[in-house]
Amino acid sequence: MKTLYLRIVVTTIVVMIFSSLLSFFLSNAYYHFYLKPHNDEKVTRMAKDIQSYYQNHSSIDINQYLSHISQLGYQMYLVASDGNGTFYGGDFRKKELDQYIIQDVVSGKTYHGINQFPSKLFVTGFFDNVLKNTIGVPVIVDGAPHALFIRPNLEVQFGEMRIFFAILLAVTILLSVIFVVISTRYIVKPISKLTEATKKIAKGNYNIQLQVHRRDEIGQLASHFSSMTKSLEQLEAMRQEFVSNVSHEIQSPLASIQGFSQTLQLETITEEKRKHYLSIIEDESRRLSQLSKQLLTLASLDKEEGIVEKDRFDLSQQIKQVLFMTEWSWREKDIAIDMELPSVFIHADQKLLQQAWTNLITNSIKFSETGGTISINIRSDNEKCYIEISDTGIGISKEDLPHIFQRFYKADKSRIRKEGSSGLGLAITKKIIELHDGKIHVESMLGRGTTFFIELPLTSN
Repeated sequence: MKTLYLRIVVTTIVVMIFSSLLSFFLSNAYYHFYLKPHNDEKVTRMAKDIQSYYQNHSSIDINQYLSHISQLGYQMYLVASDGNGTFYGGDFRKKELDQYIIQDVVSGKTYHGINQFPSKLFVTGFFDNVLKNTIGVPVIVDGAPHALFIRPNLEVQFGEMRIFFAILLAVTILLSVIFVVISTRYIVKPISKLTEATKKIAKGNYNIQLQVHRRDEIGQLASHFSSMTKSLEQLEAMRQEFVSNVSHEIQSPLASIQGFSQTLQLETITEEKRKHYLSIIEDESRRLSQLSKQLLTLASLDKEEGIVEKDRFDLSQQIKQVLFMTEWSWREKDIAIDMELPSVFIHADQKLLQQAWTNLITNSIKFSETGGTISINIRSDNEKCYIEISDTGIGISKEDLPHIFQRFYKADKSRIRKEGSSGLGLAITKKIIELHDGKIHVESMLGRGTTFFIELPLTSN
C-alpha cells in the first residue's frame, strides 16, 4: 500500500470483518456451551405440554390439533413405529432421522436433539432447521404409540426480525465503510500537509505555514513541526552567518600574512621594517591559532556527550589560580583586584570552568583602562553558588548587550581596540556554564563597567 490513507481504510475494514467473524464465533460458542441446554429445556417443556394436553383430550383430532399448534410458530413431525409420519408447519431442511431414535421415543423415552446437536463453526445450532435438531416425546394416538418431534419455526417466530437485523447489519457495514473512508481522509490530510512541508524543507524552503487547528496528537505534531521549521530557519541563518564570520576572521590574517610575506621578499626593505613585518606575521599567526583552538572547543562543546568530566574541587582556589596566571596582564595595566573568595566546593569539570573564568577575567582586563578595578565575589547557599565578576572598564551599550553571547559578535567599542578578538570567548563561556546546568547574565553601562553574574549548582544532577 503506497499511501497511509489506503492503509488506514483497508486496515479498518479488515479489522471490522475480523471483529465480526470473531464475534460470531464467540457468540456461537456461547450458544453451544451455555444457551443450548436452556433452549433444549424450554422446547422440551413445550413438547410435553402438547403431549399432556392431547393425552388428556384424546377425543380431539390429532391432525387439527397439531396443525393449529404449528400455526403458532412450531415445526412438528408425528411418526408411528412403522416409520409412517406426517409433517406440520414449515419444511425441515433435512428430514433424515435414524430409525433407532424413533423407536426410542415410541418406546417412551424423550429425545433431546437440540442439546445433542453437534457444534458447527459457521452455523449456530439454534438456526439449523433439520429434523435431528428437535425434541422428541412419546404420544398415544388412537391407542397406538407414536413419536412427536418438535422445534420452533424461526421463520414464523422471527421472520420479520431476521429481515430487520439483516438490513440493519448491511446498512451498518455500508455506513461504517463510508464513514471510515471520509474520516480517514480527515485524519490523513494534516499528515499529507506535513509530508509536503518536509519536501519543501528538504529543498531549503523554511517559510512554511501549516493551517492545522486540532488539539489531538496530529495537531501537536503540526505545532511542533512549525516550531521545528522556525528553529531550522534560525539555525540555517546562524550557520550561514557563522560560515561568513569564520571566513572573514580567517581571511583577514591570511591576507595580512600573504601581503607582508611578499613585502619581505623585496631587497630594498630595511631591517627595521623587516622586523616589524615579521612581528605582524607572528601576531596574525597567533590570532589564527587562537581562532582554530576556539573553533575546536566550540565544536567539542556542541557535541556535549562525553565532554563534561566532573569532580569535586574548591572553586575559590581555581579562580585564584586564574588570577595568578593572568597576573602579568593586570599588573601591566596597574589594575586593582578586589576579591572576596570564601572556600566553596562544587562538583564540576575543572578544565572547562577554568576556561570560562579565564575568558571572563581576560575580557575584564582587556577592556579596563589603566588604573581600573576588577572585583570577584563568591557566595553560596545549600544548593547553589553565585559568582560575580565586575570591572570598571568601557562597558557595553544597551544595543549590544543582548547579543554579546552570540558567536563572532563584537560590540562596536571592542572592534576598534588594539587587542584582537575573535568574538567566540563569551559564546564558549555561556556554553560551558549551561553544560553545568548553570546560568549566566550580564549587566553593563557604557563608561561605567560590566558585571557578569554566574549561577552554578554545588552538586551534579
